[in-house]
Amino acid sequence: MVELIEFANGGYAFLAGVYPYSQGVTALPGFAIERARFARPLPLAQGFAAIAAHLASLGRPRAALCAAELRSPRPFSFGGFGEFNQGYVAVLEQWGLFRNGLNAVARSNVAPEINPPAEPSFHAFCYTVPGDAASAAFVVAGCGEWPEGGRFPEDIVARGDASPKGMRTKARWVLDMMEARMGGLGVGWPGATATQAYTVHDLYPFLGDEIVRRGAAAAGLTWHYCRPPIAELEYEMDARGVALERVLGP
Repeated sequence: MVELIEFANGGYAFLAGVYPYSQGVTALPGFAIERARFARPLPLAQGFAAIAAHLASLGRPRAALCAAELRSPRPFSFGGFGEFNQGYVAVLEQWGLFRNGLNAVARSNVAPEINPPAEPSFHAFCYTVPGDAASAAFVVAGCGEWPEGGRFPEDIVARGDASPKGMRTKARWVLDMMEARMGGLGVGWPGATATQAYTVHDLYPFLGDEIVRRGAAAAGLTWHYCRPPIAELEYEMDARGVALERVLGP
């Protein structure tokens, strides 16, 4: 079982993950989670500045940032993804969100197939606020069909197979991982207020059996016509249970 680590400065606990992100977060007692989406993607530096300003306007510290949703111009190579993460994590470290080799912030990072941003950008973010501990309060990080820390690309699930059968196999593996992370956070699909899927392939052949039947679409399913962040991956999902969502900017 992955360790759930309390991050009192931010008002949440997180599941330890890999270097760029945690596997997910859940609000501590006395806190809720909100989500803000930018009306248009903001390049990383501008996005971090806008996040800091928004948190300050709510009287919340930067440590309250608990999840990020990024958009990239195109999928990275495996090496390029690592290089990108170094700059991203450096800011989190300055904010006190990356300590002792552990990253508290959950993340999704995908590449829109149509009208992508010119550079890596923020799409949305989540943060904690004082609130009812009984309200929806979790974010599960994005997960593609590759076991994090495994061999790349050899361990990609159904590697190179974008047929209906291959996509079903990928989706089933991703959904299993999502549920494992939810279990670590002590939550489940009934508490989700949003579930998102990212793929440019047809998910209809397995939508009913593999997504709806599990309860993963009880609040609906948002399909983003995007690719996962690393070339050769074809399917990604994330989920959240948040108390409030808002849109920032013109």
